[in-house]
Amino acid sequence: MTAFLTVRDVMTTEVVTVFRGTTFKQAVTLLAGRRISAAPVLDGEGRVIGVVSTADLVPKEAYQGRPPKLRRLMLHPEALAEIEKSAGSTVGELMTAPAVTVGPEASLSEAARLMLRHHVKRLPVVARSGRPIGIVSRSDLLTAFLRSDEDIAAAIEAELAEHLPVLREGEIEVSVEQGMAVLDGRAPDAATAAIATRLARGVDGVVSVVDHLSAPDRPGAPQPPQVGPQF
Repeated sequence: MTAFLTVRDVMTTEVVTVFRGTTFKQAVTLLAGRRISAAPVLDGEGRVIGVVSTADLVPKEAYQGRPPKLRRLMLHPEALAEIEKSAGSTVGELMTAPAVTVGPEASLSEAARLMLRHHVKRLPVVARSGRPIGIVSRSDLLTAFLRSDEDIAAAIEAELAEHLPVLREGEIEVSVEQGMAVLDGRAPDAATAAIATRLARGVDGVVSVVDHLSAPDRPGAPQPPQVGPQF
């Protein structure tokens, strides 16, 4: 049972793309017709060079009429860039570039961090050639939490067996309910117990981990019986 899902496992493989020379009207028609909010932009060799989204297209409508007053531009200088961008008539002039992309073997956590860091809702998935092979969205990343409790428990047990060979079989019991994992049993030492908890927390689909592990050197652990002097 695999502990970690990759972008390849959850991405959408049907990719709707446009080219640098695609017109504004063609882009609007495509996005509306396919009911999507963004599409990767390709160069002449089919490599991803940017992304055009509804957010890139809306400024044309926003600034189509009377331009903002000078005072507003002084208070919001970013509006000037939007006005300049809204004058574009092709996707190449309107797109957000360079594109933030991800490889198919990236972990879901890596993809999630990219989205958060760059404030994007989706990532083109590209091969080494730079050509698109899929799209991964925020909702795709949440599919990890649809894994069954049984699958998650099996994945945790596999991680413990692989990375903590010091553990005897059945020494740590794993149970999962609604994605919440509980570790019970006795570890050889506190360090091993802490590593087991970290390993469990890192498995895709785990919501939280409850550590009920005991260890001889953990605070509050029961002490072995003391043997008194023999007379």
